[in-house]
Amino acid sequence: MMGPSHALSGAATWLAGSWALDYFAGYEQSPLAIAVGTAVCAGGALFPDLDLSGRVTRNQGGATVARTFGVVSLFVAEVIEKISLGVYTATRLSRDPVRNNGHRTLTHTIPFTVLVGWGTTALCAHYGKWAVIGILFFMIGLALRGLFDEWAKRAGWVIVTLVSLAAAYFTYLNLPGDRGYPMIGLAVGVGCFVHIMGDIVTSNGVPILWPIPLKRRMWKMVGIPNQLAVKVGGTVETVVLRGAFTVISLLSAAGLLAPSVLRRFNIEL
Repeated sequence: MMGPSHALSGAATWLAGSWALDYFAGYEQSPLAIAVGTAVCAGGALFPDLDLSGRVTRNQGGATVARTFGVVSLFVAEVIEKISLGVYTATRLSRDPVRNNGHRTLTHTIPFTVLVGWGTTALCAHYGKWAVIGILFFMIGLALRGLFDEWAKRAGWVIVTLVSLAAAYFTYLNLPGDRGYPMIGLAVGVGCFVHIMGDIVTSNGVPILWPIPLKRRMWKMVGIPNQLAVKVGGTVETVVLRGAFTVISLLSAAGLLAPSVLRRFNIEL
């Protein structure tokens, strides 16, 4: 899938999940907490594609997410791509093909998703405000790049960076730490998982079962048959799926906001 589709799927998943927790389990969140979780999950849904690097010295190429913060994020993508390729090369079995890039390998696995979610929570818990600000800055930037792709391209990475920094600092000043910090890690992990699910329905699939070896392959790509797969950038993705994600997001947001609006006007449910 393309970046905007991944970001929308992350936002829709978090909003729908927040509504379900509120409606069925009575777990209420403040509007700010919901907004932060949605943005972080949308950013997390782009994070795995940081294994698709470009040309750092020329400031060219790379996935949508790799362009978020200019050459800095391109360099980060280059590092992650090389690490992913290194892990692939070191662990591949006889039937795994030789690769010259690490895209759709390590960052598209369940262990990576769990590690990123747990690591984010651990950083917030151990290093406090600076870790929170840094993680929010990074994830909000990715979300802006994905959800508002055309605006981000026109505005440029400097504006995206400044808006991300301002939003992260404002959020830190207002978000309660007892409920906000753990949810940040969960939002990142959920976003990464949603990304993997999105790539499963496109051609080539993802190595979701790694590191379980199957038929002398450690990196078995799992997905639907290519003839049934969603074409990247095609009508199904850009119209049908994005439309569905948008409707889910709007309905979930309405469901979350409706009780507070009704209470404000003294209307009983």
